[in-house]
Amino acid sequence: MKIEEIDLVALPAADDWPALVAVVRTDDGLTGLGEVGMRGRERAAAGLVEDLRPLLVGVDATRIEHIWQLGFRSVFFPSDRHHASVLAGIDIALWDIRGQSLGAPVHELLGGRSRDYVPAYAHVRGGSMDDVLNHASDLAGQGWKHLRLTAWDPQEPEYDARRAVRWSVDLMRELRAGLGDDVELLIDVHTRLDLAEAVQLCRELEPMRPFFVEDPLRSEHLSAYESLRSRVGVPIAAGEQLCTKWEFRQLVEDELIDHARIDLGHTGLTEGRKIAALCETHHVQLALHNSIGALCTAASTQFNTALPNVSVQEQAHRATAPLGAFTSTIVAEPGRLTASDAPGLGITADLSQAVPPETATIPRLHRPDGSVTNW
Repeated sequence: MKIEEIDLVALPAADDWPALVAVVRTDDGLTGLGEVGMRGRERAAAGLVEDLRPLLVGVDATRIEHIWQLGFRSVFFPSDRHHASVLAGIDIALWDIRGQSLGAPVHELLGGRSRDYVPAYAHVRGGSMDDVLNHASDLAGQGWKHLRLTAWDPQEPEYDARRAVRWSVDLMRELRAGLGDDVELLIDVHTRLDLAEAVQLCRELEPMRPFFVEDPLRSEHLSAYESLRSRVGVPIAAGEQLCTKWEFRQLVEDELIDHARIDLGHTGLTEGRKIAALCETHHVQLALHNSIGALCTAASTQFNTALPNVSVQEQAHRATAPLGAFTSTIVAEPGRLTASDAPGLGITADLSQAVPPETATIPRLHRPDGSVTNW
């Protein structure tokens, strides 16, 4: 069973952004799908597929580890970030093909079910504090036990860090008082704060007992987490911008985080399970980043179903939302995701809806003085 073709296409998804999908076909007629997680450089991703195609076409599709190594080590410079994300999409597609060829779901290839379902969290949205509080109450009423909010500035796209800290602390206080202790609260900082601001936020959140504070600092300087860890008492989550076991190594081995935000659209299953094993040796739980759509949800659910050290999985799009070009056998309910026994990832796509990738427009934030800050 050899790789016959690799394409990168855009497919209608559950939200405004089309899914960026690696489509791998084999010479015996199987087609695998994998999502490329990094957005905003779609044309660069398409160029990477053009470069990788002559390297990988003709290779035995069952040699998944070899193909990852071949793709990652095929150039002199490390194949991180967007290169790694394209490899991740191809890697996921190969696992999908392997499952189809054996008539088994991917979680069986990873060792079988470790749990009956995967706990999931929803995004709390709204333009004002009252909107957010009302949406959180509605979600809790539907059965969601984990809710995520963003440390945002109500004046976005202007972003004043200290104003955002004050607003976020006030919101968390209101949510905890209104929802009680049965609903876990997660707050995503989106790498927008400097160390002093992150320390202030985490300390002031301690009485509200957050499930975790996510990405309080930028990922370019992971050593800063050492200082943060020594000064705060809340659980910390990070890693959604990282792609390899080497990038995760310091966070995990130095026990600077409590939850690893692996994104399979950046790591793939092959590298993701190595990161997961490293995490298990240091009591780090997996809280998979899953902000895109149905294809990444299917891969993440298969992955988490088989692993022992899973805390919660992101479920950014609504469980009842239309899935665009995709048909999934993953059962999505408020607060939980359940993998089926369908072969491969358990998801198919209408590829007749595929179009060439176009660069997504990413929101941009600025400080009050006009300087750029992270979105």
